[in-house]
Amino acid sequence: MASTSASRSSGGVSGRIRTAASTLYSDNQSLIAEIRKALNMMKEVAIDLERDNQSQMVKEIENAAVELSGKYEQSTHFSSAINSVVDGYQLGPELTNFKKLFDDEIVKLKANSSSVPENHPIIRQFREAIWNVHHAGQPMPGEEQEDIVMTTTQSNLLNVTCPLSGKPVTELAEPVRSVECKHVYEKKVVMVYIRSNARQCPVAGCPKILWADKIVCDPLLLIEIDEMRAMSKQSAPTSEIEDCTALDEEEDD
Repeated sequence: MASTSASRSSGGVSGRIRTAASTLYSDNQSLIAEIRKALNMMKEVAIDLERDNQSQMVKEIENAAVELSGKYEQSTHFSSAINSVVDGYQLGPELTNFKKLFDDEIVKLKANSSSVPENHPIIRQFREAIWNVHHAGQPMPGEEQEDIVMTTTQSNLLNVTCPLSGKPVTELAEPVRSVECKHVYEKKVVMVYIRSNARQCPVAGCPKILWADKIVCDPLLLIEIDEMRAMSKQSAPTSEIEDCTALDEEEDD
């Protein structure tokens, strides 16, 4: 009886901790989404100012964006730390020092992060957007022509199509993302997949296991999908030009 009681107590504590962590994670993801919205808004304002040749004001906005991107990075580290600490938590005889666990995890995440705010992908996209106002199609100083294609089509989403339905992420009716591996799926399709006891992520090479309670539409996902749509529209004219060039070459032949 004592063993059963202890087991129930352990499960109850772990459950409450996971619930609290889930709430904290959700709140932090909402904060990350708001920061991302602010960065996008700052970029749009800077683009308008660049069109008006207000270089000094553009630079001031860029500096503010760099500072905000640092907060964005800190917030993403915090979300990752929440998941890592909770996943590794085991109830023991001693009180758990969660602050130390979080701090240690944050230190590891920062050590493994190669980016500084000035070189963050979001800031890179910010600078490219400003550069393209007057230099569209030209490489930024210090970059090659090939870098234009790579960076202007860069997305924060790990997959551009649902690995189960094959539909583009931008066309999914109910996009959801795995908390574990960050891959994106169509909600109905992935839930059927999980209920069929096929647990491993269907993305080739991904070792993560999918759980229904860890497949969510986090606040940031919809923003990133909108960003992908915007990037697709920006790259469309280039594709059309290439197609026309190809047709001209065929006619010459």
